[in-house]
This record gives sequence, C-alpha cells and structure tokens, in this order.
Amino acid sequence: MRLPLAALFLTLLMSAAHASPAPQQVDIPLSSGVLHAQLYKPEGEGPFPTVIALHGCGGLGAHSDPVLPRYRDWAERLLKAGNAVLLPDSYGSRELGPQCRIKESHVKARRERVADIAASRAWLMKQAWVARDRISLIGWANGASALLWAVRPQSAARDYGPDFRAAIAFYPDCRISAGLGWSARVPTLVLIGADDDVSSPPACRQMVDGARGRSALARIVVYPGAYHDFDRANTPLHAASASSDATAPEHGHLGTDAEARAESQKDVAEWLAR
Repeated sequence: MRLPLAALFLTLLMSAAHASPAPQQVDIPLSSGVLHAQLYKPEGEGPFPTVIALHGCGGLGAHSDPVLPRYRDWAERLLKAGNAVLLPDSYGSRELGPQCRIKESHVKARRERVADIAASRAWLMKQAWVARDRISLIGWANGASALLWAVRPQSAARDYGPDFRAAIAFYPDCRISAGLGWSARVPTLVLIGADDDVSSPPACRQMVDGARGRSALARIVVYPGAYHDFDRANTPLHAASASSDATAPEHGHLGTDAEARAESQKDVAEWLAR
C-alpha cells in the first residue's frame, strides 16, 4: 500500500510543479547598475505579446520567494492567456526592502521606477520572442503610480519603435497626477475600489475625467464596496500582512473584494485584447 501512496504523492508534486512554472531571472542594464527581473515566458519561439508588471511598495519578492503570491498569480494567469510577463524588481535590484512605510523613499515612482520601465521596454524590444507592437504595462499601487508617469505624452520613448499597446493601473495614488493635468498617450485603464482608504478614488476619477478632455485614451472602473489591494482577496490574511502595500483587509471585506477581483480579471483580459 505504501508504494502506490508514494507514487500518488510524487505525481501530485509533479502536477503542482507543472501548474506553477518557475520564472527565469534576467538582468537588464540601467544607466547606473543592473535591474533584476523575473520572466515568465510561454513555450515556443513567439513572438508573444508581453506585459511588464510593476510591483507595489512591498516589493516583488520576499525571503526565498522571488515573486510574491499575488504577482505570481497574475503572471500565471497572463501566461495562460499567451502573454510573456516581465516583473522588474525595482527595490531588490537596489538592495532595498519594502518601502511602504519609508517617509523618504530612495526609489521614486516618477523617477527611478519610470527609468526601470524604460529599461525594461528597451530590453524587450531586442528580444526575438517579443511581439514589439504588443508590449503592455500593468502595475499595482506604487507601481501603478509609476505607470501613470510613464504613459504621459512627455515620457514617450525616443527610439521611434512601437509604443506600449496598453496600460492597466491598479489603485494608483492619483492625487499628484490629477493636479498636474495628467493625460495618457496609450490606452490606460485605472482600476480602484470605491472604499479604497489608501489611494483616492475621487482623485483618480478627477484625473481620468480631466484626461478625457485632452484624449479619449483613459478609462476608470470603480468597484463598489471594494478596498485597497482588492485583487489579493483570496490570499490568506497572514500572508498578505507580511509585506502588503497597505493594512490587510478585514474579514468583512473579503467577499466584496473577491467580487472585485473576479471583475478585474475580466477587465484586464478585455483591455489587453484591444
């Protein structure tokens, strides 16, 4: 009886390993240093549509895990849809830990992280397996704020290659951008919970409404009853609290956040398929 059980156990392990592909670390040159990133790539030669995924202030990984569960879940979901996914590690590459409660962050969303986005795009444009006209951006919290800076008309790349195809910002801090008359040069989708008490849903709506007056490339979806970090709703609370961009949600938020998470998965898929 022991041998069949052992064989079953090994089979389950192999199935789990097959279901959760391991990312490959790649090194991307910066003007000063190296940007480490984790890459999920479909099998085959491509060319593949590719998503640059930007972590929040908690960082990309923790301890021995190069990619936190929330980002890994999204990466695997995008991978199954046929996308390659590149996750730059803006903090780990600079030997920094989480920056959520750091008053003076050494890595600014509007400066170093925008440079990381540009370097990631430049690196991808040189890869034969990348569909150069189908590189998109997705970001969470601080990463989403960096995304907003990166898609402004003033931040356009100077290499005359295809621009980003689309951008998706999960609960960014829109307050500065709203006051600066923000607009986007690529189709940009902002996703935020109506009860987000960390980012500001009214500021994001003001920012997008203002951008619509200058271009028709921005859209916002506000999920009723959802809080900050709503797309982590299925992550156990003890895991979420370790390096979250905000306080872990109360138990009462999980149902509403789970609904928002499911809706956001559909919205992301539709926006990337444009």
